[in-house]
Amino acid sequence: MTTRRTLLFALASLPVALGSRQTSAASLPDGFRGALDATDFGVRPGRRADQSKAFRALLAEAVERRLPVMLPPGDYRLSGITLPDGLTLAGTPGATRLIASGEGPLLTAENLARLTLTGLTLDGDGQTSDPGRGLVDLDGIERLTIDNCVISGRTAGHGLNLRRSSGRIRDNDISGAQGVGIFAVDSRGLSITGNTVADCGNGGILVHRSEAGSDGTLVSGNRISRIASRDGGTGQNGNGINIFRAGDVIVSGNHVSDCALSAIRANAANNVLISANQCLRSGETAIYSEFGFQGAIVTGNVIDTAANGISIVNFDVGGRLATVGQNVIRNITGIAPYVSDGAGFGFGISAEADTVVTGNVIEQVARWALVLGWGPYLRNVSVTGNVIRVAQLGCGVSVADGAGTALITDNLFENVGDAILGYRWTEKASADLVDGTAEAFPHLTVTGNRRV
Repeated sequence: MTTRRTLLFALASLPVALGSRQTSAASLPDGFRGALDATDFGVRPGRRADQSKAFRALLAEAVERRLPVMLPPGDYRLSGITLPDGLTLAGTPGATRLIASGEGPLLTAENLARLTLTGLTLDGDGQTSDPGRGLVDLDGIERLTIDNCVISGRTAGHGLNLRRSSGRIRDNDISGAQGVGIFAVDSRGLSITGNTVADCGNGGILVHRSEAGSDGTLVSGNRISRIASRDGGTGQNGNGINIFRAGDVIVSGNHVSDCALSAIRANAANNVLISANQCLRSGETAIYSEFGFQGAIVTGNVIDTAANGISIVNFDVGGRLATVGQNVIRNITGIAPYVSDGAGFGFGISAEADTVVTGNVIEQVARWALVLGWGPYLRNVSVTGNVIRVAQLGCGVSVADGAGTALITDNLFENVGDAILGYRWTEKASADLVDGTAEAFPHLTVTGNRRV
């Protein structure tokens, strides 16, 4: 029965209700006002059943009307969702979860002009999938944005698998992939920045090309940790950041720790810039520029605890042209995950051809702080102004038949077994050359060095 009192109460409550609705609308992120209501399509959080059919209808309507989709917090079980062109799909960070309910990729897309995913948690939920694909598997996306998302849950493949795409992958948390966290192949000016990648089976962030060529990907400000090498090998797996055949790539300002092999590995990557990275507790060589590359700058990095520090090698297959400067390298253990068929492990910096090594500080090295050349594979290496402390050998330089020119000047050696020795492969071939007594080796210039 309505009384005057209850009527007044009801009327008084109307402005509050209206005000609440306006606040809710105003609280939507910029660009999401007018977003489609998922519940109008039967897509509701918390249902245990697969909602893929209703979800596809929601996405199709959103693209047709050129509206974004803002999913409310909660769990949505989906499988095999193909994303349409122009889609913006958003959720509440940490609260909107898309959970894989079947095998294969959770989200796929191919040959799109634009795609945006933001604020979503994408959970593999232990589902099996093709090891060569990703929980999110995208091919040919011209303007891709994935930001503030979580990609997690044990999956047999990669977390995020990209092919022939450009755009921005930023501020995401990716973990638990048995393959690679972020795998980008044949990219076109991609930016991978500010992401956290952890606990992956074979790699952290990989930038590859099917054939050698310019790529231009920027890998910056990422935090990568605990990368295993489930599939084994001597460099194919277990790397925090791996650049393969991709030219003109920048790797800067990353924090990379506890990788089974390298923190940063560039293989046949021309014009690679590796700068200002922290590389901690690497199972093999912390930073590599190897095989058929031309042009590498490795500068301003901190390396602490690794089997080797920095290797600029493989002149035998064309690896050449580099600078290595102003790096701090310490605690080089010589303990590696496999048996080497070459010089082994325990080196601070190794370089072979057309390379300047300057201004580095190397401390606490199991074997040789500096290794110049390998057999006949030595040409135009300049080593100046470095500080070497606590090493079995300060600098080993090749004097094997066919070895080319090396300049070793103005370096400071403290607490080393021998400062500078000539080697033929692994065989010691000289007394200590630190005083400039290198007349027997006309390809060497050794001056101005000091041992204390």
